[in-house]
Amino acid sequence: MGEVRVGTSGWNYPSGKGTWNGLFYPKTRSKRAGTDRFDELRFYAEHFDTVEVNTTFYGQPRDEVTRGWAERTPAGFDFSLKLYQKFTHPKMFREAALKTAPGAEGPLLDLLAQVTQSDIDDFRAGIEPLASAGKLGALLAQFPPSFKSDAASLGYLNSLLEAFAGYDLAVELRHKSWSDAFGETLSLLKTHGAAFVQIDEPKFKLSIAQNQLPNIPTFYYMRLHGRNAAQWWKHDKTEDRYNYLYSAEEVTEFAETAGAAREIVKKAYLYTNNHFSAKSVANAAMIKKQLGEPLEGEYSEEFISRYPELAGVAKPVSRLI
Repeated sequence: MGEVRVGTSGWNYPSGKGTWNGLFYPKTRSKRAGTDRFDELRFYAEHFDTVEVNTTFYGQPRDEVTRGWAERTPAGFDFSLKLYQKFTHPKMFREAALKTAPGAEGPLLDLLAQVTQSDIDDFRAGIEPLASAGKLGALLAQFPPSFKSDAASLGYLNSLLEAFAGYDLAVELRHKSWSDAFGETLSLLKTHGAAFVQIDEPKFKLSIAQNQLPNIPTFYYMRLHGRNAAQWWKHDKTEDRYNYLYSAEEVTEFAETAGAAREIVKKAYLYTNNHFSAKSVANAAMIKKQLGEPLEGEYSEEFISRYPELAGVAKPVSRLI
């Protein structure tokens, strides 16, 4: 039987109505021994053994940062990292570039948006400390809904998988054209040992169809974004999209899927991304409970009161932190 790693997408949500501060993280954020400030990552790692990193989507990872992550987490902790947006979202990369250099439209920007070997080398170098420490989980290539299956996209995806050969690569595809040609899609992923990411999110007309099954024997990858359809496409703040708590009944289906997956693969990753007010933490803990995994760490009275599903299961805070 393989192992299951359950965690959240990100660990730092300091602002907004859905902040984790004072809920998952303590109100009294005193210093830990040997540090000059409260360390959210250390605290998070007392509760979960893996996390999905989103910040690497917005900027290339830096080795001094990832080295710090490795040093601040216990042995056996896994980081799964989202690929830099330039690899998967060229339009978003262009928009970000224009914000820093207004008026830079044209051939120069198009050239800048093309993925180069230097981009690949920079990403590899940035995550090397995690790989060396044995703490690198999977690399997540999350493509936008507009990324359709056609000759050009197939060619690009093949080249991207080749560029990151040697890593566990999970590919998130969201347009139905990929499931319409399911055989071709799975064949390409299998050739490179890449996992087909299973996602739960509000569906749209052209949403990809998924079967929840592992497509390779090495690892499995699932992401839960929540089912807040009312605010998924139209919202005041981006965080509003993720304001959804999976019920115990809904959690059961994911726990059963993860449990079945670990009978087939060596390692299964399941990440909750419904991060508003640490609902992802609550659901991750609920999934761990249903899988029979130990629920490590302590939870505040405010957290357990907000999410009573964990009452009697999660260990309440017994000391000042």
